[in-house]
Amino acid sequence: MTKIHQDKALLFHSLHGGGQVLVLANAWDVASARVVEQAGATAVATTSAGVAWSLGAPDGDELARDRAIELIARVAAAVDVPVTADIESGFADTADGVGETIEGVLAAGAVGVNLEDAWHGGTAPVRPTEDQAERIAAARAAADRADIPLFVNARIDIYLRGVGDPATRVAATVARAEAYLAAGANGVFVPGVVDPATVAELVKAIDAPLNVLSGFGAPTVGEFAALGVARVSLGSALAQSAYGLVQRSVRELLTTGTYAALAESMDYGTLNSLLQK
Repeated sequence: MTKIHQDKALLFHSLHGGGQVLVLANAWDVASARVVEQAGATAVATTSAGVAWSLGAPDGDELARDRAIELIARVAAAVDVPVTADIESGFADTADGVGETIEGVLAAGAVGVNLEDAWHGGTAPVRPTEDQAERIAAARAAADRADIPLFVNARIDIYLRGVGDPATRVAATVARAEAYLAAGANGVFVPGVVDPATVAELVKAIDAPLNVLSGFGAPTVGEFAALGVARVSLGSALAQSAYGLVQRSVRELLTTGTYAALAESMDYGTLNSLLQK
C-alpha cells in the first residue's frame, strides 16, 4: 500500500478524539460522496443500505461482495478525504472470508470499516460474541498484513435489533465492546440508542471512541458531544431522504401536475462540476 494510503488512515484515526466529534454524512455513490466532501466533511462514510439500494439489492447482507467493493473503490478514487466503508457483517460466512473482504476494501482505498455483529439469516439476531470477535481479529490481521492502520469500528446491534431484556442491554453491549476491542477493534458503534442517559452510560463504560447513529428527532451533534460521543453518523438517512424527495416529487407530478417538491434541488451546474476532476 502507498504512503498516501497510510497517511489517510492515520489522519482518519486522528479525527476520533480531542474533544471534536467526527460527523459522518453517509454517501451511497460517487455523486453523493462528492457532495458530502464539497460541503466540508473531513471524511466520507458509505452507507451499506444506500449502496445496496443504489445497486438494486436490499440491505442486510444481500449485496455481493465484489459489487460493494467496486463501489467503495469508485468513492475512494473520487474524493480526497479519508473514506470509511460500511461492510455490513463482512460479506462472508467465515472469519477468513472477512479477512478476504478487508483485503479487497483496503485495495479499494478505504481506511476504515464498520463491521456489524447482526446475524442476517442466522439462528439469533446477533452473532455469538466469540464468533464476532474472531471476525474482528481476522479483519485486524488482514489490515496488519497490508501495513495499513485500518480503523475497525465494531458495530453492536443489541439495541438496533432489540436483543434481550431492555434492562440488560447496556451490560450486554459493554461486554461485547470489551471483547471486540480486545480482538482488535478501534471504536464501538451502537446504533439504535440516542437516549442521553443511556448514551452517557455507554461512553463512561466503553474505553474507546463511541459512535452513535443519529437523525431527525435525535439530540444534536453538540448535545452528543457534551455526552462524550466521539462520532455521529447518519447511516442510511440521507439516502432515504433523497428517495423520499423522488417519491414526493413524482406523486405531486402525477396528481397535481406541479413541481413544488423540486424547489430545493441542487443546481445542475454545481452538481455537474463536482464530477469534473
